[in-house]
Amino acid sequence: MARAATPAIAALVAAGIDHEVVQYHHDPRNESFGAEAVAELAAAGVIAEQVFKTLVIALPKGLAVAVVPVPAKLSLKAAAAALGVPKAEMADPAAAQRSSGYVLGGISPLGQRKPLPTVVDASALNFERVLCSAGKRGWDVSLAPADLIRATDAVTADITA
Repeated sequence: MARAATPAIAALVAAGIDHEVVQYHHDPRNESFGAEAVAELAAAGVIAEQVFKTLVIALPKGLAVAVVPVPAKLSLKAAAAALGVPKAEMADPAAAQRSSGYVLGGISPLGQRKPLPTVVDASALNFERVLCSAGKRGWDVSLAPADLIRATDAVTADITA
């Protein structure tokens, strides 16, 4: 059997979760990773709110993951409440990369080096399928929101500002 291209894909395969890897052109000069994904995937009929970004946040006692639609802004207060802590802030980018095992712009909520508490914005449940990073810039994975939630052991909540 061929080795999965990323830990995110390997995690989906190991869990037997139906998914599709969607690749698009990533311009190495582009640092607006979510906006680039939305623009590139629009040609395939994907709407912006269906594409989710993975944000690593710092809690009082460690890191966590928040998964929100690319066009939306994360409410740190709502994410903290959903995870049962008093506050949250954006994690240091280097800490996010170390913890997840992925580079910025390619951080996936799936297959992280160390599983973290995860919250997925409840809007994901409005779609038959959502897309999130497959663990590499220019690679997304399409899957059912319930499978994303199950694979990341996530809670769902309204976490956008």
